[in-house]
Parts: sequence; structure tokens; C-alpha cells
Amino acid sequence: MNAQMQSASEFLGLLSTSSGVSGHESSIASLVMERFKTITDEVHCDTFGNVYGLKKGSGQRTKLMLAAHMDEIGLIVNKIDPRGFLSFTSIGGVDPRTLLSQEVLVHGRRTIPGIIGSLPPHLIQNGDLDIAVKMEDMTIDVGLSFEKLKEVIQIGDIITLQRDTYPLLNNVIAGKSLDDRAGVVVMMICLEELSHLKHSHDVIAVATTQEEVGIRGAFTSAYTLNPDLAVAIDVTHASTPDSKGQTTLDFGKGPAVALGPNIHPAIYRHFSETAQEHRLPIQLEPIPGASGTDAWAIQVSQAGIPTGLLSIPLRYMHTSVETLDLQDVLNSGKLLAHFISSLPDDLEGFLCY
Repeated sequence: MNAQMQSASEFLGLLSTSSGVSGHESSIASLVMERFKTITDEVHCDTFGNVYGLKKGSGQRTKLMLAAHMDEIGLIVNKIDPRGFLSFTSIGGVDPRTLLSQEVLVHGRRTIPGIIGSLPPHLIQNGDLDIAVKMEDMTIDVGLSFEKLKEVIQIGDIITLQRDTYPLLNNVIAGKSLDDRAGVVVMMICLEELSHLKHSHDVIAVATTQEEVGIRGAFTSAYTLNPDLAVAIDVTHASTPDSKGQTTLDFGKGPAVALGPNIHPAIYRHFSETAQEHRLPIQLEPIPGASGTDAWAIQVSQAGIPTGLLSIPLRYMHTSVETLDLQDVLNSGKLLAHFISSLPDDLEGFLCY
């Protein structure tokens, strides 16, 4: 593993294992701000929690926005049982099938570990063994009595899954919340690459909040910046044996460049041309409507913002073992940097239909 990939892997591991559920991203924001300060000219955070890192260009101060969300899906305490168990519901698109037997962290007055338990198979009637347990029937056990529990946990406390990143072979890594902290790492790589490249336009990298509950941070940050051009970075579904042809994107073949009504055609073309010129692998991802990413919020902000979308192929999305190829992360950052560096000074002419 080369030094650049090692750096990306370490930062992604740090972000992945940290907690930052939608609406509660302050811990993640601190980590992103600390890293952005080493590679940008200015860093700040707004009242919505979005983190901005500005890298100044050499030209006429037109603005390019990069956006990747730093929030993750999670859980929230909604009931405390007199026997000392916690009931919960979800924040964002949590798949209840993946929750049983998971280790969790409950972020109360202090952070305490817990487990999501279930009735053992010995006590389940045979006819019920094939039925998925509903989230409302699950509970979290933290090992405390009701009296002790009330001292540290209250209704409304946030819960995150406890999971370390896990390296697989061939530079493949698994972990939680790689959606979309891998996109934040792509922005980091891009900003590092731009330190060695000339770029005319100001670049503002935004780690956005609350994407998983309605792409909210992208709406507010895009409205604030009103950039001349924007690119969102997210993850997309990679093929697996059980995806049955619903996706054709693969690991190691580069990021997916989106095209469709959510994407400005000049941005799509420039990504394709840049990839060919610099011999960087890409895959094409036709999206027939709204992409469901920050790109949709940005595109329709203010009077409309020309927007592109770059996505990293990811397996097992919204589970605690999301899996991606680190080479795709590196290639995404490099492609983005060369894309920005090779943009013409006249963006208005470039973006004309």
C-alpha cells in the first residue's frame, strides 16, 4: 500500500469509527475541520453544522463547490423499560434485518456500550423462525438496572453501531458509515492533489450534514455559497451475487460518473474527457431522475446550479459492513483534481447548452 493510499485508509478509518448521526455531526465535523486546516486556506463551520474548506484559485474568483455528506444513519432511544432495557427507533434508512446481535454505543450523559439482543432460537416457535424481527420488538441491553440506567441515559439519546474498519484483500476495506465518509476522503485527496496543480477557480469543499434525513445540509450550504459549478461525491451500489443485475458497477473499475437530468451535460462530458486524458478508469451511471444525493439539492438551489455527481461503488450499503475498494477512492480524488485544474476560465461559456 503506497503512502497516499495509506493516508486515505487511515483517515477513512478514523471517520468511519467515529460517531456522527444525522443532526449530531459535531464530533465528525471537528475531525474534518482539523484535516481541512492542513490542506486549505480557510476553514469554517456554519450554524447548520456544515464544514467548509476553501482552497483559493489563481484566477477571477469563480466558485466551485464540492460536497460529500459526513452524517450517518443511526438509532435513537424512545423508551426505557423498567427492567433496564432500551427501546429505539431509527434515524435515516436503517435496515432492521441487520441489527440483531450488533454491538452499539449509547451516547447519553456518557457513552456506554450495549448489545441488541433477541430471543434465542430455543424459545421461538418453529413457525416464527423465518420471520424477521421488527425494530419495535428489539431492545438494547447495557447491563444496568433501571435506577442506574436513568442516571446516564434518557429518551432522545443517540445510538450508533460499534464497528472497527476491517481490511480485506486487494486494498478492499469494510466498515460502517463509509457512506459517505469515503466521499469526504475523496475531497481530501482532491485538495491535496490541487496543491500540485494550477487551478483558476476557488474550490470550496463542503462536508454536509443531514443528508440521510433529507439532503438538508446540501440545500443550506448550496444556498449560502451559490457556486458557479458544483460536484457532489457519494457512494453508489456495486454489484453482488444477490443484486441480480440491478446494478452493473464493479470494484476497481473506477468511480461512477453520473449522467441524466440531475447532471449538467458539460460537467459529465468534461469528466469523461479528463478521465481519458489522464488514463483514469471510470464507469458510467445513467440516472433517469433525481439522484437522491446532495447533487439533487444543489442543482435546484437558488436559480439553479450546474451540478455533477461522482460516486464510489460500494457493497452492502446502510449496513455495518459497507465495503469498497480504496483504489476507487484514490482515483476519484485524482479525477476530481484534474477535472478542476483543466476547467476553462470562462465557465459561463463552458456551461452553455
